[in-house]
Order: sequence, then structure tokens, then C-alpha cells
Amino acid sequence: MAGLYIHVPFCASRCIYCGFYSTLTPKSAMRDESTNIIDRYVNALCKELELRKEYIFQPNAGNETDTKLQTIYFGGGTPSQISFRHIKQIFNCIQTVYGNHITSFEDMEITFECNPDDITEEFADNLKHLPINRISMGAQTFSDKRLKFLRRRHKSDDVKTAISRLRHAGIKNISIDLMFGFPDETLEDWQEDINEALALNVEHISAYSLMYEEGTPLYRLLEEGKVKDMDDELYRTMYDALIDSLSAKGYEQYEISNFAKLTDSNVSSFRSKHNNSYWQNKPYLGIGASAHSYNLQTRQWNVSNLQKYIESIETGKLYLETEIIDADTHFNDLITTTLRTREGINLNTLSPQYKAHILDTAQPFIAQKLLVLDGNYLHFTRDGIYVSDSIMAELMYV
Repeated sequence: MAGLYIHVPFCASRCIYCGFYSTLTPKSAMRDESTNIIDRYVNALCKELELRKEYIFQPNAGNETDTKLQTIYFGGGTPSQISFRHIKQIFNCIQTVYGNHITSFEDMEITFECNPDDITEEFADNLKHLPINRISMGAQTFSDKRLKFLRRRHKSDDVKTAISRLRHAGIKNISIDLMFGFPDETLEDWQEDINEALALNVEHISAYSLMYEEGTPLYRLLEEGKVKDMDDELYRTMYDALIDSLSAKGYEQYEISNFAKLTDSNVSSFRSKHNNSYWQNKPYLGIGASAHSYNLQTRQWNVSNLQKYIESIETGKLYLETEIIDADTHFNDLITTTLRTREGINLNTLSPQYKAHILDTAQPFIAQKLLVLDGNYLHFTRDGIYVSDSIMAELMYV
């Protein structure tokens, strides 16, 4: 299994908390001009797909030559800022370049990130003519006051309208993002957001606490004392409310921040297969400015500069950095990814050296009931999740 990530850095406006690489959609791109920056960027994406087609399929990357591409994920930025013709162009290029590694688009999970207000009737109608079968949408909160604080473009009612349009277009797998821990947010406020999300009956919910990342406007407000981060006790109470509420409505917490609806047979078919590949040590290729790639032996990341990325690709050159993954780094990566999942880390996949190390260092946390050894799998308990970062740091091989 291998995944393909397509980064679309364009945004109509910047959210106050966003630390991802993005750039404002130029006004020229909103007009019908023959050559604008989005045209050049999409052409560069297609060119990079050709230049890097062997990265995750070469035999020396630890994969068989017949490895199949099973997921495609359009992230950003805001992928819904590019046009229908651009999306078609990218799919045509994927089919041309990776056709030997694709059984059919219908057999793949293909996710497209959207802003709720971008899902117009025209957009939804266009989805019927594309192989996209999963939508990930940033709802964040159902409070218009908090949306305004985040500098989000949409209103809370736009989420309901968008989901209705997506259902009409035949999309049966919808994920929404939620945030909690806003300045002055109460537990009652957060519970109301959870209830609103559950009422939408979507297949997947991702929930994150509001993060104060350096370089963002939100971080500057924190430094200036204009906002205050929530305290640890309230964070835990809100997180508990999230887990309990979603579990009661039939959602499985399969990763620290991700919940998938269970089917009638109590089996989830709505886990994000693409994101799950990150947590399960599967290879992936990231295309576009700032995109990251991993093929089990190396990690690569493209330049986080739109103009430099485009100009480099147009000359047939890759503007990226490479890190060689040695055995210790590989083990530490497993700690920080696989342990985030419900199943945890499969000890049988480790060499005797690393298996002995993790069993030894995990013993104090097992005794404290923060970790549990379940057969050959080591995973966090619910209490362990709250201190997961510090535990993972202790389990690393240094």
C-alpha cells in the first residue's frame, strides 16, 4: 500500500491559528486568464508527479514493484480554491503517470479537503464527475463568534448546507474537523459543539485542541497577553467529554484525535485510510510546495515557497531536502506514530534489540496503567493519552 498527497497551498484568507504553508489565492486566479499562478502551480504538480514517479515504487525502497497506490489526499491550504478543470488535469496526470500502480480510482480512498462555504451547488455537481469519494471539511466550531475569532470565512449554518449538498452529490464518506480550548470557552460551549457535530451524522470526526504555534497571529496574541491558553484540568475535562459523547453515539476512537463511525456489525470502515498509512509506517509521496514524502528509507520535503517551487519544477529540477532514515530514527518514528493508534505498536515487527528496549522502558508506565501490553501490541490506556508526548519521549532510543 502507498499513498499520494497533493498539497494545494492557496487560501482565500488566513486563519489565525494556521501553521501550515499556504498563500493567499491571487485575484488574477479568480478571473478567466490563460496563464495565472494557479495554472503554473497545477502544471508544476503534474511535472513533479512525473519527476518523482519512482520514489515510492522502486524496489530498493523496501516495496515490491507491484505496490499499489491506494489513497490520494488533496490537502492544503484549501484545495477547493482550485477549479474543476485543474482537478481534472491532476487526475488525468495521475492516471497517465501511475496507471500501472492503480487498479481503478473507484477502488481507492480519495479525499479532498474543503471549506464549507466553497461547497456551492456547482461544486457539488462537479463532484459527480470526479473520482473523489471522501470529503474532509473544517467546521472547527458551530459558534459564529468563535469562527470570527479564528478568521474563518464560513458561518456555522454553512456546514449543514455543505453536507446536504455533498450527500445530494453522492458523497457517503464525510469527515469534519472540530477545535476546542478557545479562550474563555466553557465545557458547556464545547458540549454544544459536540452535539451539533453528532447531529450531522457524518462518518468521521477529527478533534484537536487549539494550538498556539510560533509564527501565527494566534501565538502573537498569546505573547501579548490578549488571550489565555486553557488550563490542563479543563483540557482533560473537554477531552473526556469528547470521547464519552462520540463513543456513546457509535464512534470508534482509532487514533488520539480521530473518531470513525462504526457500522451495524461494530466494524469501522470509515477510518481515514490515508492518514492511517502515516501511522502504520506505509510509504507516501507528497507533491507540491512544502509537501513531505517517505519511502521507508528516506524522508524528503519540498521547499516551502510557492515561487521557488514552481520555477524549479519548470526547469525540471526538484527543490527539496532529504533525510536518510537509519534504524534508530525508524524506531523512534514508529514510537511517535504507531503508538498514537488504538492498536498501538506491534512488537513482533521490531528487531530483538528494539523490542527489548521498549519492553524495558515501558514497564514503569505499564505499572502506572498508562500503557498496556495486549498480546503483541503495546498501546496507551485512556489515562496514558493525556501524557502521551512525555511517555513517547521516554520510549525513544537515544
